[in-house]
Amino acid sequence: MKGSGLVAYYTVVRTGSRDEYEPGKSGFAHFFEHMMFRGTEKFPADVYNDMVNEMGVDANAYTTDDYTCYTSVVSTDNLEKVMELESDRFQNLSYQKAPFQTEAGAVYGEYRKNVVNPWAVAHEAMMDMAFDKHTYQHTTMGFEADIKMMPEQYEYSLSFFQRYYRPDNCVLLLAGDFDSAAAQKMIQKYYGEWKPGYQAPPVAAEPAQNGERVKAIDYDGQTLPLVWVSYKGKAYNAADKMVVAAFLLGDLAFGENSEIYKKLVIEESKVQFIGADFGFNRDPKLYDIYSMVRSESDIDYVIEQIDATAAKFREELVSAEALENLKKRNRYGYLMDLDTPGSVADALARFIALTGNIDTVNQLYKTMQQITPEDVREAARTFLVKERRNIIKLKGVQS
Repeated sequence: MKGSGLVAYYTVVRTGSRDEYEPGKSGFAHFFEHMMFRGTEKFPADVYNDMVNEMGVDANAYTTDDYTCYTSVVSTDNLEKVMELESDRFQNLSYQKAPFQTEAGAVYGEYRKNVVNPWAVAHEAMMDMAFDKHTYQHTTMGFEADIKMMPEQYEYSLSFFQRYYRPDNCVLLLAGDFDSAAAQKMIQKYYGEWKPGYQAPPVAAEPAQNGERVKAIDYDGQTLPLVWVSYKGKAYNAADKMVVAAFLLGDLAFGENSEIYKKLVIEESKVQFIGADFGFNRDPKLYDIYSMVRSESDIDYVIEQIDATAAKFREELVSAEALENLKKRNRYGYLMDLDTPGSVADALARFIALTGNIDTVNQLYKTMQQITPEDVREAARTFLVKERRNIIKLKGVQS
């Protein structure tokens, strides 16, 4: 993107909530998203913030199940100064116990704010029910009991940073208007002394699920009923046809062009919406179908329709034309979104977190081109089965 005058400067830390394997210590990946803005001895927080604001840097961060990402969009002429700031905080983050406890209290406040949302309540319940051993059992925020105890974990927080914030666990992603050779020299200058030492966590594998799990939730507030159906999925692998076929299956079966969407949303008006996310994760996670239902009396009917849709895709072949059209839309949409340095970095961050490189994107679309209607049916037969299914039914308290 020569000529834009902008550079997206992202640091992808390949640590997310999945890496929080120690009992009582969930939530720290998200916590460090906050603490990384607390400054260093060289650039204290107020100095860092003033410099970022003066340069007009659009700086932010977010945490997911599989990674934490620190984002900046900077003008090309400020690239070196931003690199100096970022390299310093990743190598020399410094904070005392009092500000640590203040931030830990703020994180608990964020958790309490989030759980007034019925979707957050449903999500937390789904993860806890669907997983017995794997760290996906807790959400990115963490278990509430762990977050409440976080102010007492100052020493542990230091060890978390030392284990995971290492060069052998971080990927620097630059996209936009800059000279690559000059950037490489700057990276060596500012990051060259950063010592490796990443310690991979012993994340337990989740045993196979052999029976359906269902939970009903009475939400303490007013909301339309929610239905959340999740099937155990498979870890991301761009060369695995079943992973890629499942990704396409989610859209074909439950997307906005699907028969169930037209029936439940448009024709019958039984739900406000229905959608699906058959996405990609580092370890086997969930393929999700979710809906907001207009009436409690229709909750079971909506689940029956999801069942019927799954059964149809297990038995019947999707039309080759519909499949090819979806492939084209997916590829075209991905490419059309790469219109700014920030959008390029956004599109690549998860793939880098999952695999460590960007070659996987080409492999993904190469595999996608090979997917046939038979592959989609096989994915439905593999994943959309009752023994792999988890269901949350959430109802609001009526006034």
